[in-house]
Amino acid sequence: MLDIERGQLEAPRPLFWQTDTSVGEKSWGYIRDETFRSPDSLVDQLVDIVSKNGCLLLNIGPRPDGTIPDEVQKILLEVGQWLTVNSEAIYGTRPWKIFGEGPTQVVGGSFKDTATQPYTSQDIRFTTRGQTLYAIALAWPADGKLVIKSLASGSGLSPGKTSKIELLGSESSVKWLRTPQGLTVTLPSQRPSDYALALRIKQ
Repeated sequence: MLDIERGQLEAPRPLFWQTDTSVGEKSWGYIRDETFRSPDSLVDQLVDIVSKNGCLLLNIGPRPDGTIPDEVQKILLEVGQWLTVNSEAIYGTRPWKIFGEGPTQVVGGSFKDTATQPYTSQDIRFTTRGQTLYAIALAWPADGKLVIKSLASGSGLSPGKTSKIELLGSESSVKWLRTPQGLTVTLPSQRPSDYALALRIKQ
């Protein structure tokens, strides 16, 4: 299996692949004065990798006595909280027709896991499960409106008749409108989780 050490692919790969990276930027093991990845960046990397038919192996560096540093615990707990809300858009899913859209260019290759610029709300990744499509925005839009250009009417990629769109982790309804410019979704004011947000689009 192809393994990209501390990096990711720029495009999907038909065969399953893997990224292995660490919560620490300097070492695979425990060192003093480590620089840690943010939970946000790890969630975004996970989503991007899964949308491209890959998986993420995340390393931590315990102390010599086996205890996990507080900083690492905090990172793992925050990523775990995000997965508690959004796991159905990740686990057991398959890639869609395209992996995603948006202006941010992923820097591909090994040892480049911190080279990609921060993602925006225009950066969206797709996964599928049966007849359900998940659109995962890698940042929350400032105006509360998410525009998915790939799902515009007449785009050739837009799924069949959409029966329902839901924001994972939220009981509030979302309003949406599909036009030739894109699928515009008006999000609720309260965020269900930090970091990326996932829409469940049912046909």
